[in-house]
Amino acid sequence: MSKTILVSGANGNLGKAVVQNFLKNNYTVIGLVHHQKDEIKNENYNEFEVDLTDEAATAKTINAILEKHQDIAAAVLTTGGFTLGNIEKTGQKELQKQYALNFETAYFVTRSVLPNMKKNKKGKIFFIGSEPGMQTSKAKGVVAYALAKSQLFQLANILNSETEKTGIQAHVVVPTTIDTPQNRKAVPKADFNKWQKSKDIAEIIQDYAEDFTKQKSIIEIKNILK
Repeated sequence: MSKTILVSGANGNLGKAVVQNFLKNNYTVIGLVHHQKDEIKNENYNEFEVDLTDEAATAKTINAILEKHQDIAAAVLTTGGFTLGNIEKTGQKELQKQYALNFETAYFVTRSVLPNMKKNKKGKIFFIGSEPGMQTSKAKGVVAYALAKSQLFQLANILNSETEKTGIQAHVVVPTTIDTPQNRKAVPKADFNKWQKSKDIAEIIQDYAEDFTKQKSIIEIKNILK
């Protein structure tokens, strides 16, 4: 029986690459999406539509998945969003939206899958961080986004402390600029060759998902893709 991987944001740029990479390597993949598009056709892939900012809906969906797939080997949580804004332009509305998209979505899925991993005494959870979230001194123009992303690093620390000496590990994946159609449109004069490819990030995530000797909690993609 193939291992089961849970991917949130499965129809986003990075999420789709993660799904396709695991499928290519004969995993069973469960995708969580905000709106179903049914773009990925594979007998080992199932997609569930859910609003991950809704804690109750998230728990209900994950519980239904776990009734059929009782051993989640890894959860890759790619759901998120981005916005610009310094402190003067960042109010409660902007803070709450970014916190919900980038932190609560990951937290609610984690809460739902963690008991299953504890029961099976193994599992990997991957959060998608950012450089401004990791080093907030670089976040002056992306305040809400960076503050929300910074919480993922703290959550990973808490998880790794709570599950120390078990087979459960949390990692924060830290890309730089990812080469996506949206980013190319936003910065059309950039050197796209210097941007990171979703496919490469997906392969690194799979490598860490399979190798439990790799315990580094922060995975800086730029240090791997030198």
